[in-house]
Amino acid sequence: MNPEKKRIAVFCSGEGTNFKALVKSVSEKELNAEIVLCLSNRSNCGAMKFARENGIEAQHLSENQFESHEAFSDAMLDELKSRGVEIVCLAGYLKKVPKKVVEAYPKRMLNIHPALLPKFGGEGMYGINVHRAVIAAGEVESGATVHFVDEEYDSGANLIQEIVPVQKDDTPESLAKAVLCIEHQIYPTALQLLLKMIEEEESVSSESK
Repeated sequence: MNPEKKRIAVFCSGEGTNFKALVKSVSEKELNAEIVLCLSNRSNCGAMKFARENGIEAQHLSENQFESHEAFSDAMLDELKSRGVEIVCLAGYLKKVPKKVVEAYPKRMLNIHPALLPKFGGEGMYGINVHRAVIAAGEVESGATVHFVDEEYDSGANLIQEIVPVQKDDTPESLAKAVLCIEHQIYPTALQLLLKMIEEEESVSSESK
């Protein structure tokens, strides 16, 4: 018997191409999961539009809507808990997730980064900035990493990585395009791996009772 589908929230700030890749995997029944929420700090970003067009609840939540960071943290956690969210996937979410929220999802919150962490990670290392830095450093390979989220930028344990060769004539834009193709492949794979890990943990827990 298949275990109950895990409820997932995806956090986005931009077009949400990795969000779309996850939705595609779920819709094709590759993942035993259900995406129940797209949360964004930008009310009109492409990811929010895509969510609404595909019947996924879209929620705009920005810290400047609240009087304090604590109130913002509580509101974000309430949004997740009220929908029974069990896994959070960051897909181009350009804000630091509040500590309280991270702590509520230990080993249940993933992020995808367009480089081979721990290289080219940390504050300010996102989007085209990463690819500029890779080329400026003369790297012969780059890639993408899916990792667990902790309280610091890009410092959680890696779950999966895939290498992309840096071509001699690569620009930041061409490298970004090559890495993005890999991102769309490995994020669903990483989520599937996490789902399997959770299933095994729950099986062991059930047997021990």
